[in-house]
Amino acid sequence: MESEFIYHITTQAEWEQAKINNEYLPLNYEADGFIHCSIERQVLGVIERFYQGQKNLVKLKIEKEKVNRPVLFELAHDINELFPHIYGSLNIDAVVEVESIS
Repeated sequence: MESEFIYHITTQAEWEQAKINNEYLPLNYEADGFIHCSIERQVLGVIERFYQGQKNLVKLKIEKEKVNRPVLFELAHDINELFPHIYGSLNIDAVVEVESIS
């Protein structure tokens, strides 16, 4: 059974800005076309691959059913795993927990 939660890693500063804007779009959204997310068991690997040595990071716990935009699970070919992607801005009321991770 699929989890009802997905996760996204961002900086504390980007999250603070999202609360002001009442929506979240990462800095790389225009280049990627979606918000990269993961399921719980994928979070550590994502941090190790993409955020090594970075500070002031937070993990957003997102309730999938509350996301106002499409959430699609798509294949990351380099590691042959499905990852959730949000196509559009993330409404901040879908974020149920914010955990500081560095």
